[in-house]
Amino acid sequence: MSKRNYILTPCDYGFKVEAWDRYGKYVCVYEKTRISASNFILDWWEKADENKKIDEAMHKAILNCIELDEKSGLLRGNRDNLD
Repeated sequence: MSKRNYILTPCDYGFKVEAWDRYGKYVCVYEKTRISASNFILDWWEKADENKKIDEAMHKAILNCIELDEKSGLLRGNRDNLD
């Protein structure tokens, strides 16, 4: 089932564009014209697979950083090591 959807809402600036890609990833932007809003939506949908790969790579990098912090003992008393 596709999660792809969009909502265009007129506003003082032009249009508020809310869009979801096939993976359910959400974005909200503002565009001046209906045509530029439509172009943004189509571009967002077209880049869904690329965005998914980027998100997965970021997720993997963050997990690796957490693992390194745990191995070096930085995450003893609290998860974020800010105290």
